[in-house]
Amino acid sequence: MTPAVGGLNYGHFAGKRIRLDMKYPTVFHLIASISRDRDAPCVLIGGFAVNHYKVSRQTADLDFLIMAEDFKKIVKLLEEEGYEENYSQEVFSRLITNSDYLLDLDFMFVDGETLSKIIKKGKEIEIAGQKFIVPSLDHLIALKLHSIKHNPGLRKEKDLSDIIELIKANEVDIGSNDFKDICLKYGTRDLYEEILKKV
Repeated sequence: MTPAVGGLNYGHFAGKRIRLDMKYPTVFHLIASISRDRDAPCVLIGGFAVNHYKVSRQTADLDFLIMAEDFKKIVKLLEEEGYEENYSQEVFSRLITNSDYLLDLDFMFVDGETLSKIIKKGKEIEIAGQKFIVPSLDHLIALKLHSIKHNPGLRKEKDLSDIIELIKANEVDIGSNDFKDICLKYGTRDLYEEILKKV
C-alpha cells in the first residue's frame, strides 16, 4: 500500500500505480464489471492465461476472446474510461490507453459456438479479486497454434516459445494421439514436428 498523496489513496498492481478510491481501481475491475453488466462474456487469454499454467511471462497488455457483437456492447464504455481503438480488423481489435492504472487491451473475435466450448472447458481464476475464465490447457495451446498458422511472421517466435514452455511445465504427453490431433487441426504438420524436436 502506498500512502495517500494529495488526499488520494494509491496502491500498486502489475507494476502500475493505481487509485484505490476509483470506481475501477484496476483494468481487471473494469473488464469484469462491464462484461458482466452488458452480458458480454469474454475469456482471458495471452500472458495472464499462460501464467496460470505455471509459465512465467511478462505482459504489457490484456488479451481476450469475445464475440464481435458483444465487443460492440462494451467498446463505448471502454472509450469512456480512457481507451481508444488503435487498430481494428475483421477478427481483432486493439484498444490503447495513456492511463497510469490501465493496460492496453487486445480482443480476438470468435463465433458464439467456439466461445461457448472454450468457456465450458475453461477454468475460473481470480485476479485482483475479480473472476475470469481462462481456456483449458488444450484450448490455450490450440489458440496459439492457430495464431502461428495464420500469422507466422508476427506470432511464431513468442507463441511457439509459450507452447514449448506450457508443454514442459504441465508435462503434456506430446506422443499422444490427442496432442498430435490438436497440432494438425489447429496448426500444421511442420509445426507439430518442430515442437517434437524442441521439447
